[in-house]
Amino acid sequence: MKKIFATVLVSFFLFAAGSITWAGEFGTAAEAEALVKKAVTQIKADGKEKVFAEINNPKGKYIDRDLYIFVYDLKGVCVAHGFNQKMIGKDLSGMKDKDGKSYVKERIEIAQTKGKGWQDYKFTDPLSKKIEQKSAYIERLDDLIVGCGIYKR
Repeated sequence: MKKIFATVLVSFFLFAAGSITWAGEFGTAAEAEALVKKAVTQIKADGKEKVFAEINNPKGKYIDRDLYIFVYDLKGVCVAHGFNQKMIGKDLSGMKDKDGKSYVKERIEIAQTKGKGWQDYKFTDPLSKKIEQKSAYIERLDDLIVGCGIYKR
């Protein structure tokens, strides 16, 4: 009986330790929001050009595990992107998720009406290559929308 109890106890601790490690592999909502606030503060202090270069740097300080900053103008043109530099300069206002949701237009609306907020949509997870539920936190800064998303794993 003691052996079974000990085995169950050890298994529980190994599972718990594994869960803690797993959770740390991905960014949280609080971390995404903090990364956006950091980028907004830095843009105000150092200007767009310098900070956009850092956001676009794959090894830069605006990429943390699966978190990265993206920046659009108020028309939906991508001006900086921490994960996919091919998006820079493209008008993404027509982008829709798998369910047909115009998520970039929704970001523009949130920025123009509320100034900041969260939105939900579906997006391809670069790790699993599957369409996953995602949330993004965005803030308006002058004529910019600065954002960061998390996958709801």
